[in-house]
Amino acid sequence: MEETTNLVVSEEMEEEAVGEEDVPRSRGCGCFCGPIQWVRMLAAEMHWSFVLGVVIVYGISQGVGNALTDVATKYYMKDVQKVQPSESQVYSGIIYIPWVVKPIWGILTDVLPVAGYRRRPYLVLAGILGVFSMLVLSFCKVHLVLALVLLTAGTAGVVIGDVVIDACVAQNSISHPSLAADMQSLCALSESTGGLLGFVISGILVHRMGPVGVFALLTIPAGLVLLLGNILDELHTPNFAYRQVSQKFLDAGKAMWTTLKSPAVWRPCVYIYTSIALSLNIRDGMFYWYTDADGGPSFSEETVGYLFSVGSVGYFLGAILFQHGLKDHPFRDMLLWTQLFFGLSGMLDLVLVLRLNLKLGVPDYFFAVIDEGVSRMIGTLKLMPLYVLSSKLCPCGIEGTFFALLMSIENIGYLSASWGGGLLLHLLGVTRTQFGNLWLAILIRNILRISPLCLLFLVPGGDPNASLLPDEVLASREGTETVEPQHVELLSLVNSAEAK
Repeated sequence: MEETTNLVVSEEMEEEAVGEEDVPRSRGCGCFCGPIQWVRMLAAEMHWSFVLGVVIVYGISQGVGNALTDVATKYYMKDVQKVQPSESQVYSGIIYIPWVVKPIWGILTDVLPVAGYRRRPYLVLAGILGVFSMLVLSFCKVHLVLALVLLTAGTAGVVIGDVVIDACVAQNSISHPSLAADMQSLCALSESTGGLLGFVISGILVHRMGPVGVFALLTIPAGLVLLLGNILDELHTPNFAYRQVSQKFLDAGKAMWTTLKSPAVWRPCVYIYTSIALSLNIRDGMFYWYTDADGGPSFSEETVGYLFSVGSVGYFLGAILFQHGLKDHPFRDMLLWTQLFFGLSGMLDLVLVLRLNLKLGVPDYFFAVIDEGVSRMIGTLKLMPLYVLSSKLCPCGIEGTFFALLMSIENIGYLSASWGGGLLLHLLGVTRTQFGNLWLAILIRNILRISPLCLLFLVPGGDPNASLLPDEVLASREGTETVEPQHVELLSLVNSAEAK
């Protein structure tokens, strides 16, 4: 009897010992399995192809592709076309114009199918635009005007692919409101991870292949978007009533106007535009100073690529911090602190340009790494609530179109910031060789970054997980058949949501 009791006790002690040994292992496994389980949960809730589409469009096309395009275009304008920093800033805004007209792509993909398909032809078009424009840039020596046209066409390809995924995000934000922040986090994490990879290799590729050679590599992300358009499982509807297209355009326009004139919608839109437009973009001036200024850091191509990759790490950390600690905070509280810290973080550029870091004994590269990482992290924390807010302002039936409209408002803000920054650099006389007033441009930009706090009352201050649209807007969209997401595999399982 005693032997049996001792045996039982010894077995229990062994089990406890084994359990204690497994604790660190299970905790370590949880660190790696947590993100995987999170992605699997999103795939189960909204279909695996939604996650795949986010990875291809946000992670590869926008993340890796935009990182390579950013660095390659900067060196292309500086070394091949030999333009001034203020001109380069303006040209960057021109290349950005396809993002401004996103509602056009949104309406087309919502109401105008091609050959019986609503989404696949537009993804194919996006891939063809990207592949063609990058091939011409890489194999032909072109004039500046034609180069701008080709770069803009490449951007248009990225935008068209983005519109399809934006429609998925908007639709899923309505059918799964509690997962709206999770979807924005998935998009941000995919883009930041892809951007990190792209910036890490961008400097090396520009140094080894030149900016023109990098353009040839950019056919790969565009080709993947083209492949996505061909493999997308979408129901073919050959008997579409094309005579009703004009009426559907009118209905979509009226629905957008009805929603936009609601105070619950236009007030946040005013703040979104103002907060972005007043954050003047003078990155091209900083880039020229990084590489060409006498007495400046004189960073090489590899160093610039690594430096920008640190910005992607900051983007990634900002998305992680928002997802795990800040996504449930009220919009107004989040934007108050992030806008304030966004303005203060810009002072790091001022310290670097005035060479105060050297007086403190901090090397240029080390301080630039801190500057880039902190600025991008805070900038991400400022933008994430705006993206979630935008997704919650979309009414049923025109989710893709209206989300594209809201994103175009933000993109007009970016365009205004880019051209405003170029004008500021021009007025202060910042050129390829003269950087004496760059510190003043940075100071003015930092002050303007804080000024949107005066309009913070326009943003709703309640629960970020609650519906923001008023009942009259929601009621006006009942029965709308502008979009038929049940025919598109990339969109959420609307039929299942309705059945519940």
